[in-house]
Amino acid sequence: MRMLSCQAFRRRATAALLGLAMTLAIPLAHARDYEVLTLGPDDARDVLVVDASTNTQVFLGVLRDFSALYPTIRLVYTELPTQVLYDAAVTRAEATPGSLDGPDVVISSSMDLQAKLANDGLAQPHVSQETLALPGWARWRDEVFSIGAEAMVMAYNTQALTSEQAPRTRRQLLAMLRDPALPLQGRIGTYDVEHSGIGYLAATQDTRLDSMAGTLLSAFGANAVVVDPSADETLDRLARGEISLAYNVLESYALRRIADGAPLAVARPEDYTLVVSRAAIIPKQARRPDLAAKFLDYLLSARGQHIIVRESAMLPVRPLPGASTDGAPLRPVDLGVGLLVYLDELKKSYFLRTWHAALCLDCGRPAAALESASE
Repeated sequence: MRMLSCQAFRRRATAALLGLAMTLAIPLAHARDYEVLTLGPDDARDVLVVDASTNTQVFLGVLRDFSALYPTIRLVYTELPTQVLYDAAVTRAEATPGSLDGPDVVISSSMDLQAKLANDGLAQPHVSQETLALPGWARWRDEVFSIGAEAMVMAYNTQALTSEQAPRTRRQLLAMLRDPALPLQGRIGTYDVEHSGIGYLAATQDTRLDSMAGTLLSAFGANAVVVDPSADETLDRLARGEISLAYNVLESYALRRIADGAPLAVARPEDYTLVVSRAAIIPKQARRPDLAAKFLDYLLSARGQHIIVRESAMLPVRPLPGASTDGAPLRPVDLGVGLLVYLDELKKSYFLRTWHAALCLDCGRPAAALESASE
């Protein structure tokens, strides 16, 4: 196998991203911002390529531990939005079917898009002691695996809301949105589900689980909700004090900001807390599926799960997440064919039209700037 230097890998990654940006109509300026992390020796013969939506800083401790455990492997980790990960796999399969020029592992918080890749024959199976130890909800067809779980929470700015004022359930949030004093007018944020894979997944799961989801969306619209294509952007707004509360954001991202000193706090909704997976696949066009299997087994091992929880503030998938420490019931979203329901073209189009109308984004007020698809 030809050996490539760190600089060569960065050039290859940049070229691939620029090409992908042009193919998928992603703004080039944003494509150049996608972070590429390399660990391990420049002259390694074994090179593992991982494309993932997980924020590099959130996952850094996990990647470093794997690198320490396997010091002869060169690890190239590229952070990409969920929709880009999916579109890249589909585009690659259509453009160069049968070639082995894809990443070795793809990790995405958009479980539904990962399931669709597997359903469309773009993932390959992997069976090991570690994968067989997963609970049923965290493994599908031996092709899609949950490597870590994420609670979708409400986060609030502690300089704007006290712990007593912050809502703990969706019903309390709805009451706050209906308060005649309008405490959250223009001060609540959430995902732009048209431009975020994980945002779309969370919103559709809320619709499935909660009969008042539509009412809550309408209340968001009445309060001039601010939508962003990524949790990072929403949480940055929250930390700056531009909004007071964020709904359905990734807990680990909020906790990282809290650890860095941001004036934030999180609340897991006590009616139910949606739990989504960081879902991993080994693509059909992986260059080194053997290294992919090694990495996947590490992530699912007792050591890997411990490091994921400690370093990334995610929930473990072994054992099955149960009741949280604050009493909020956790509702893990199963990996499986059920995730494909809202990816049906007609259902998705209808859902997005309904969501857009409920949030009243065209009602004479500017929505947040949408520069790209993102997690």
